[in-house]
Amino acid sequence: MNIYLNLAISGVLIGLVYGLMALGLSVIFGVTRIVNFAHGEMVALGIYAAIALNKFFGLDPLLAAPLIAIGLFCFGYALQSLLINRLLNRPEYMQFIVLTAVALILLNLQLMIFGPEAQAITRPYSFNSIAFDSILIDKVKLFTALVAITTAVILFLFFRYTYLGKAIRAAADNRLGGQVVGLNHKKLYAISFGIGSACVGIAGSLMSLLTDMSPHLAPELTLLSFVIVIIGGLGSMPGALIAGVFIGLVEVFAAFFTFASMKSLFSFGLLIIVLLFRPQGLVAQKL
Repeated sequence: MNIYLNLAISGVLIGLVYGLMALGLSVIFGVTRIVNFAHGEMVALGIYAAIALNKFFGLDPLLAAPLIAIGLFCFGYALQSLLINRLLNRPEYMQFIVLTAVALILLNLQLMIFGPEAQAITRPYSFNSIAFDSILIDKVKLFTALVAITTAVILFLFFRYTYLGKAIRAAADNRLGGQVVGLNHKKLYAISFGIGSACVGIAGSLMSLLTDMSPHLAPELTLLSFVIVIIGGLGSMPGALIAGVFIGLVEVFAAFFTFASMKSLFSFGLLIIVLLFRPQGLVAQKL
């Protein structure tokens, strides 16, 4: 029983980081209704930024997360302002092609700069645990989960209680109505893309402590984020976190009872079950 409890705790902690990663995708889609096909490559950008800051400046990824978030916010804001806003009224296939092109550019830039070899970060606490009787909690997973849940809470409060957050939600609910009352929807979309990218940057910084990174992992991160967002409910922020925890639990138990290479099989199986019985996702609430 203690083994299963330890596995469940590990799955929840990893799942919260997954949820934050998917939260960025959910925010972008929930506001702009554009699917970011370069999502995994942007997560990889956050991971490599954390690796570079740790390698050259000795900066812990947990402390580097705010800096990486600012950098990814600027990148996302510029991407939406200069490129994606021009595609808002174009056919969806054009948006798909352009964002896929952005993904390929980022992927190849990462290959050129960092090479194809897997890279990882090891910190003094990387192999330490906190013991509660027979329960062992990995410090890395605990710290990253705490940062992830704190970021998510701040984001929820921002959208719920700030003027800018309410304006973004209004533009997401009704673009024309927002324009009538004077909202600049293109600027709000750029800010939303920047906020989603900042979440991605923080998630990437946290994931640099949890996994070995190579550029070819980026498409898998995109696919994993899509699975989480669809299970949680398209555009639902609470749904992204809840689905991330579900996927974390599924992967941990699947790796324990079968093989680590088969964990994606069970994640996609859960996706199919949700689509069959609750196609709107676990949580229908939007931004």
